[in-house]
Amino acid sequence: MGTRRLSIGCDFRYSAAVPTPAVVQVTPLGGEGVSIEVEQWYLEPAQDRTHEYRDLYGNRCQRMVLPAGSSRIGYQALVTVPDATEDADPSAPEWAPQALPDDVLVYLMPSRYCLPDMLGQEAWSRFSLIPPGYGRVQAICDHVNNHLQFAYGSSSPTSTAVDVNTSGFGVCRDFTHLAITFCRALNIPARYVFGYLPDLDVPVDPAPMDFAAWMEVWLGDRWWTFDPRNNRRRKGRVLIGRGRDASDVAMITSFGGPTLESMSVIAHEVVGQ
Repeated sequence: MGTRRLSIGCDFRYSAAVPTPAVVQVTPLGGEGVSIEVEQWYLEPAQDRTHEYRDLYGNRCQRMVLPAGSSRIGYQALVTVPDATEDADPSAPEWAPQALPDDVLVYLMPSRYCLPDMLGQEAWSRFSLIPPGYGRVQAICDHVNNHLQFAYGSSSPTSTAVDVNTSGFGVCRDFTHLAITFCRALNIPARYVFGYLPDLDVPVDPAPMDFAAWMEVWLGDRWWTFDPRNNRRRKGRVLIGRGRDASDVAMITSFGGPTLESMSVIAHEVVGQ
């Protein structure tokens, strides 16, 4: 199997009234066929007290302090990714809760944005007659993709799966939260995934590049990738973090009230170098 080289990264411009501690989560995990060739931070003004740690999900997190006034947080990396779409197995089975591994049980529980206890009745009425397994999860993705209309600004940082299910509008994190909620309501472990997603071998999206959210679902003896927003298998996913929902993998967590002045994201193929 061949590989492709990608340039990925992001740039944030902030303004803060006082020095503000922050945790930044934008660096890829690597592994699973993704190799980080080189990476670099751009911090203005420069900081000498930053450090990286791993959170309880194993995600890479950078601790720093945003200074008073204007500041920039930039990150860029060159990575290689497999030249192949994600694995799929229509025969992958579901397991009853008592047969699941201990460490996946947390992904059946309600979380801040994913509320299977609130949407359980709808989940069972819509999907209970579909044969359990990979095909039922795909049916959930099909429904969410058809039910929600993608629209920037249609949801807020506090919008839950219940909110967007009612409104019918959302962005990729909302599509993912709703699909995760339906899976958990059916006792299918599902976790939130966040990362870079370039336009490899698909029509170029005219919208500005942004971070992407998708989900991983436990079927058989492993996690499988599903994407309720794009609803197709893709190439080039570069995973940043996993968690119960978006609250576990926020790009920037600040312990104060800085103002985000601008944000940009890049994820594109590097050819001929």
